[in-house]
Amino acid sequence: MSRPGTKPAKSPTNSAKGLNQLRIIGGSWRGRKLGFPDVDGLRPTGDRIRETLFNWLAPEIQGARCLDLFAGSGALGLEALSRGAGESVLIEKHPLAAQSLVKNLVLLNAQHAKVINTDALTYLASADAQRAFDVVFIDPPFQLNLWQKTIDLLTYSNLLAQDCTVYVESGIKDDFQVPGDWSLHRDKTTANLRYRLFYRNHVG
Repeated sequence: MSRPGTKPAKSPTNSAKGLNQLRIIGGSWRGRKLGFPDVDGLRPTGDRIRETLFNWLAPEIQGARCLDLFAGSGALGLEALSRGAGESVLIEKHPLAAQSLVKNLVLLNAQHAKVINTDALTYLASADAQRAFDVVFIDPPFQLNLWQKTIDLLTYSNLLAQDCTVYVESGIKDDFQVPGDWSLHRDKTTANLRYRLFYRNHVG
């Protein structure tokens, strides 16, 4: 996702073609390196955070249907597939980033994934899922302050499974309210970021 100036100084490695590189850090594609375009401010969620996140998600990820909003490089949605998710839907607004995601799915021979080139809020407002998502990743461009709008639209959609898991990555001081049936499961900070995992409680 694109968020200039909000990530730590560490930068992705540039390839000979001017593309940045994402490394899958676990699962069946562990160690695979994938290019993504040099879109201003677009950076993947860092390796250490991803490792922590997917350790948290280990009980839920096998066979899960995942929604990667603001997919960017695909770091979260692709990592989920590598670690055994049943499906990943990657939502990405920027045309070049979306095209790169499609190419990377082909390179990985990822059979259970698709890229939708649209704005995440537009998708949430109009999507009608035939089957709800088990895991949702929310990691929007920090400067746009989209956490509350995203959570509100997600809450009133039919996209969430009863007992789904929702990951939210934000700046340390960024604030938002979650629905009453979401409970905070994990909460961690770095020097620049706060990342949280919520469980949607089973109701009824």
